[in-house]
Amino acid sequence: MIDDPAGFIKANTEIAQPPACPEISMWTATEVTPLWEATEAALLRVNLPPPYWAFCWAGGQALTRYVLDNPGMVRGKRVLDFAAGCGASAIAAAKNGAAHVQAVEIDAMAATAIGLNAELNDVDVEILCQDIVGQPCRWDVVVAGDVCYERPMTEYIYPWLKKLAADGALVLMADPGRAYLPKHGLLEVTKMSVATSLELEDRTSRDVVIYKIVG
Repeated sequence: MIDDPAGFIKANTEIAQPPACPEISMWTATEVTPLWEATEAALLRVNLPPPYWAFCWAGGQALTRYVLDNPGMVRGKRVLDFAAGCGASAIAAAKNGAAHVQAVEIDAMAATAIGLNAELNDVDVEILCQDIVGQPCRWDVVVAGDVCYERPMTEYIYPWLKKLAADGALVLMADPGRAYLPKHGLLEVTKMSVATSLELEDRTSRDVVIYKIVG
């Protein structure tokens, strides 16, 4: 591990606001290449994963916007931001009065970034740095942004997300047109266009659909 992960994040990012949810400030990489190169150099030493936590991706932005615009959905509820990345949706839930917010990531650097971002927005988010897939439902609302980008990932997490929905949680998933989105068990809730960078995507905006998972 990097000796000072919080220091590494602050040295390689700047405070900025995602275009779709400017109410939230994040430690964000304003240029992809320098951070990627810094991380690749660190990879040689400490096996550091790519810095996906340094950007609020289109799916995460849309999901965060939806949470911000629907405070009643999370107010007083137990909320999980699954595969949270930078933690934007968890922060939105906390801002809107959720009783308890958890953000889960398996990447320790992402977990550190979520903590820094929560502190930046003056909200309380409990951070879980572990694989919780398969654990019993203990949440009222579960949100997951842009998690279907690889077949193994989708096949691993989707049955569990469906089980959470079957057990009574409201499970929302935002998808910007990834190849491995499941074909069944999804109810479209809304759609929005989100500005993105050509450094991250192959276009300047993406249409993101927010789905409710039906258990």
